[in-house]
Amino acid sequence: MHVSDSAASVLRRFAPMIYGPTVLFALGEGAVIPLIPILAAELGADIAQAALITSFLVVGQLCGNIPAGWTVARFGERVTMALGGVVAIAGASGLLFAPSPAVLAIAVFVIGFCAATFGLARHSFMTTRVPLAFRARALSLLGGSFRLGTFVGPFVAAALLGLGAGELSAVWFFLICLVAVILLVLLGPDPETAAPAPTASARAGTPAPSPAEDSGEPVTGSIPTAERVGVFRTLWQYRGVLSRLGVAAASLSAVRSARQAVLPLWGLSLGLDAQTIALVVGISGAVDFALFYASGQVMDRFGRLWAALPAMLLMGGGFIALSFTHDLDSASMWFAMFAAVLGVGNGLSSGILLTLGADVAPRSSPAAFLGSWRTLTDAGGALAPLLVSALTALVSLSVAAGAMGVLGLVGAAAFVRWVPRFVPRAARPEAPQDDHRDDDGDAA
Repeated sequence: MHVSDSAASVLRRFAPMIYGPTVLFALGEGAVIPLIPILAAELGADIAQAALITSFLVVGQLCGNIPAGWTVARFGERVTMALGGVVAIAGASGLLFAPSPAVLAIAVFVIGFCAATFGLARHSFMTTRVPLAFRARALSLLGGSFRLGTFVGPFVAAALLGLGAGELSAVWFFLICLVAVILLVLLGPDPETAAPAPTASARAGTPAPSPAEDSGEPVTGSIPTAERVGVFRTLWQYRGVLSRLGVAAASLSAVRSARQAVLPLWGLSLGLDAQTIALVVGISGAVDFALFYASGQVMDRFGRLWAALPAMLLMGGGFIALSFTHDLDSASMWFAMFAAVLGVGNGLSSGILLTLGADVAPRSSPAAFLGSWRTLTDAGGALAPLLVSALTALVSLSVAAGAMGVLGLVGAAAFVRWVPRFVPRAARPEAPQDDHRDDDGDAA
């Protein structure tokens, strides 16, 4: 890919390879996620147990990063995404026929595991193929593709429920989307040949060739690296940036994940029916989706912090305010309003975790580092629903929501402290991405 390519032309080229399968997968997943607590309740789970079962989605994502990185590095994006779709079909089938909450939890875990497979394949591909000048916009569009699915998906579920099809109809819709994903991945353009990787000199951090030059270097793998470095070795080598900026990113992931868990549970605790809950979650997703490309524009033009900080403040403040509304007479109205506020915050953060990971990933071994980065951020996402479940069981759902709000405000302070250190305001495309770390992985 030439650095002279415009953002529009490159993004159009990625549409059938990356954005299309992402929309389809997220569309089906988005239809199912709001109904997981309902499915759990129908199998006899209480609110705390339903929260625990919902958390298995992000637990599966956490556990899927390491094997996904291994699969992407050895077999490429196309094989990895197709394999993820096939295994996700098995998980969705488990949702259909689960005889108990335990089996339902396993099925949810498998779906999360496959989501990690999709996520790592797309993230690694975009990191090595997209020019720095519009990296944030490309990755925000990737996040927006997922948001499109999570926005439309709940409305599809609500429509199916409104037609009297039952909760399992959303699972059948998910299965149809997965079949479409597999067909698109296998029959569409191959990402590894349609979008060649940059030359070896560019990957090593030396100046890239001019727009008129073409090295003609053949692409022999999906993620070009000088050597394969294990995830755990990479965790240690880059412990400085991961333990600081990575932890801040994990707090954002935690707040996002808490939003997915708290909103359906909040509606369930208010006694709302499944269709109403799906509509509220869908409206929140609509607000979220409307802002995804604006986030990328802000990050590319003004810097990463200008997207991360407002997002964390809005979501943190939204959770804290929501925690005081459960017993009010107009609780349902406040639920819908703060669901929209959380959607605004999440929309402003679209692509920020992908972009920050790509910014600080070493060019010599991006796959291993991104596996470590995503493991850390997904750990934050996995722990949040578990914390929500524990606090709901021990105290109340309101306390759990308030705790997530406090975490959001603490995360905002961490971004203020660490983003300027590890991600300079004006990054130079010709500078190596790992030149800001010393031997301990700390910023120089």
